[in-house]
Amino acid sequence: MQKQRAALAFLLLLFIVAVDLEVPISAQVNCEDACTTACVNPDPRLEARCNIKCQIRCGPDDARAKHNLGGN
Repeated sequence: MQKQRAALAFLLLLFIVAVDLEVPISAQVNCEDACTTACVNPDPRLEARCNIKCQIRCGPDDARAKHNLGGN
């Protein structure tokens, strides 16, 4: 009985870790999609600027350094 509980606890922990690893990827896609949807603008320059801001806001941490905004 003790081995069954340990195996069940291990499987539950493994499931939680596996589910938790997939969340940031989908959250990043949803963030960028929602942000770029709000970038519709008749001026192409302003729309491009908004899209770059969305990439910085929703991208990985090193996106600031890539665009030379606010980085060292």
